[in-house]
Amino acid sequence: MLRILFIAASIGSLYFVPWILVKAWIKPLPDTVQEQLNQTIDYGFDGMIVYVDQEGKPPEFYAAGWHDRKNKIPADPKALFKIASISKLYVAVAVAKLVYDNQLFLDKTLADYMPELEGRIENADKITLRMLAQHRSGISNFTDTPGYWEAPPKADSDNLKLILDKPADYEPDKKYRYSNTNYLLIGKILDKTLGYSHHQYIKSEILIPLDLNHTYSLLSEVNMDDVMSGYYVGYDDDLKYNEFISPAGSMVATAEDVGIFLRALNDGSVFKEGEQKIYSSIYFYEHTGLLPGYQSIAKYHKDIDAVVIQFNNTTDFNGYEWSLAEIAYKRVVKIVRRRKE
Repeated sequence: MLRILFIAASIGSLYFVPWILVKAWIKPLPDTVQEQLNQTIDYGFDGMIVYVDQEGKPPEFYAAGWHDRKNKIPADPKALFKIASISKLYVAVAVAKLVYDNQLFLDKTLADYMPELEGRIENADKITLRMLAQHRSGISNFTDTPGYWEAPPKADSDNLKLILDKPADYEPDKKYRYSNTNYLLIGKILDKTLGYSHHQYIKSEILIPLDLNHTYSLLSEVNMDDVMSGYYVGYDDDLKYNEFISPAGSMVATAEDVGIFLRALNDGSVFKEGEQKIYSSIYFYEHTGLLPGYQSIAKYHKDIDAVVIQFNNTTDFNGYEWSLAEIAYKRVVKIVRRRKE
């Protein structure tokens, strides 16, 4: 009887499996990256870009679908894209550089850097810059505020207000929990320490040395025609005009520029001697990004010495688009890896 119930329950559970994900995963792997992109577009994405930089080979650029759905402009592999939380990699590099220069100190507290927040953010006198960088502060995530994405604040000060005077999620350094508020605060600490915008510091110390001429700190700095449109399932309007201004995810770049930066991050060429050791102690060497209408994946694959960047401009509420994009990314890497063999 128990065996029959178990089988029945198992069969019943299959009813709730998102078969589109199963189909995307088990479908025979195509021969080329372009074929994989074309296949992925058929699952409901408006547009997709992939950039591959494999050592010893020229960079590869791929695109499928629409750059602008309404005006029927095809996807452009060199379009600008909102890279969302991939921005945190650049901010973390800035932190490492300033720590090495003794302008910042990882074990100083939030209260040391911003005394005005003591009493407004719980444990401000215990939360260190290191904990902020590592997402171990216990400060709640301002983007988790109910209804946040319906009308995001236009200023960082308003984003910060969303978490002031609220209890901590947990005691500092007791666990890891990703929070955009950590990098919002780091941005403010950077600005205060430098005496000018951290965006300018990132430009002068990271972007210019690496010749990243198609990377920008803010959407307001770019020609909007160059930005890939963004779409949310069930919402008809183009989301590319919505600006996210927080240091947690404000940057705009081409896939190629992100790829060049990611290789420099992983091979250490973005750092001066001594800086990389500090960076390795505080943050990651890869990242994903997500904003309404924009999903990005940026990773370096050591076994094939390849940087693979993927952008897609369709997101949704139920998470299928995110999962489909991750499946597509893994399949793209498989194709690149297979070519290496």
